[in-house]
Amino acid sequence: MGKINREKSSKANMKSIEVRQEKQKQDVLDLLRKTPIVQIVCERTGVSRATFYRWKEKDKTFAKEADEALTQGASLINDLAESHLISRIKEQDLTAIIFWLKNHHPQYRSELKTEVNVGDNRKIIVSWLNGEEVTK
Repeated sequence: MGKINREKSSKANMKSIEVRQEKQKQDVLDLLRKTPIVQIVCERTGVSRATFYRWKEKDKTFAKEADEALTQGASLINDLAESHLISRIKEQDLTAIIFWLKNHHPQYRSELKTEVNVGDNRKIIVSWLNGEEVTK
């Protein structure tokens, strides 16, 4: 009789642990959608980083959902940052205006241009425009 009770108790404990972990996973996913920084999310939910990455490794569904949540969270932060930048532009903040123009208007982009003569009246022109190499 005692062995049967221990088995039932053990199964109930395992089920309880699974339910708790699923709740923790959902809490982590919900917070990642708002704060896409694993360390902060782990601290706020009480889940260690090692546990988070173990879940990602062993649970492919969780891994996919976590990656999607991180992407959504990053998108939210990008929207928020752009909104603040636009507000600063409206307040005539010169730094914000310059940043916007350099990153959204071709005429104001930084460009590094190198010309090399290779003989026979030929030139190679290499330009770096915002980190992208263009060779002519």
